[in-house]
This record gives sequence, structure tokens and C-alpha cells, in this order.
Amino acid sequence: MDQLRMVDSSAGIISYTLTRKRVKNWNLRVRDGQVFLSVPLRASGRQADEFIRSRGNWILRALGRQNGGERLITEELPREMCMERLSTALERVYPLAAALGVSKPQLRLRRMKSQWGNCHYRQGYITLNTVLASCPEELQDYVALHELVHFLHPDHGCGFYATMDALMPDWKGRRRALKSYRL
Repeated sequence: MDQLRMVDSSAGIISYTLTRKRVKNWNLRVRDGQVFLSVPLRASGRQADEFIRSRGNWILRALGRQNGGERLITEELPREMCMERLSTALERVYPLAAALGVSKPQLRLRRMKSQWGNCHYRQGYITLNTVLASCPEELQDYVALHELVHFLHPDHGCGFYATMDALMPDWKGRRRALKSYRL
């Protein structure tokens, strides 16, 4: 028998249909704007709620995509305006990296299909996607700082994330928000 349940997750309230079946694996599906979870007969409602809660962000992103929740940036700003906005973002976050010994990099702009930015630490410059200029300032700041931290940690290892945590404690939330934008 199907059971309609609601869970309050850190991502928001999620309602879902719980079905207990003679199965071994848990099966989570998001279809037609609804959430379905099939579980083995022995699974409790509390376990099901916790499972949904632990996947709250993924569920809400999936629902957003199905409901047209992704934000597609279709109108590109003039290059001068992109340079002005992204230079300002770099100026806002550069003092954080400068305190750790990062030299100020040259800023380059380019329309990119799959990246918000990249760092060329050996050559001393970063490239930011012109589309980023259409995003909110806090997301511009996140990407600019992300690229600056690569001057200290070229990869995405533990040191990179520890530095991001220290310089911008809410960077994970900003990254999640940025994922709602499509290039």
C-alpha cells in the first residue's frame, strides 16, 4: 500500500510517496514533478524519511529541472559590462587570497560552454565565463575566489577545500545555487 509522507529537510519540505515491496534495494525516483521511494518490506517509515532527508538537495534540484526551475541565461551582457562586473567581483574577494600570499592575477573573459571559470596559475591569470556576469554577485564572488584559491592549491584536494572553508564558509551553498544556472 502506498503512503504519502512529508519530510522537513535542510533543502525544504519534501512530500513523497512511500511504497514497501519485496525488493532488496531502495529506489528513489523523481517523475512528473513527484517523488517516489520504494523500499524493502522491513524498512521503517523513519528510515525512509531519513533517506529522503539525506537526499533533499538532489531531490529539489531534480524537481526544479522537471518544473523548468533551471535558470537558463539567454541574454549575454555586453563585454564591457561583463568585464566591469567580474573585475569588481575579483576586487571584492582578492583581499582574502592576498592575505595568503596570492599575487593578483590578470583577468580574462571568455564565453565557455561547460565552465564558470578556470585558473592558469603558472601563467598568472584566471578566465571567467562572460555568462557569470549575469548571475548574482555572491555567485560571481564564489567563482572568483574558487579560481584564486587554485593559485595555492592547483587541484581540488583537501587543502583546496580547507582553504575555501576558511575564506568563504558558505561556499557550498553558493555552489549549490550556481548549479541552478545552466550555461
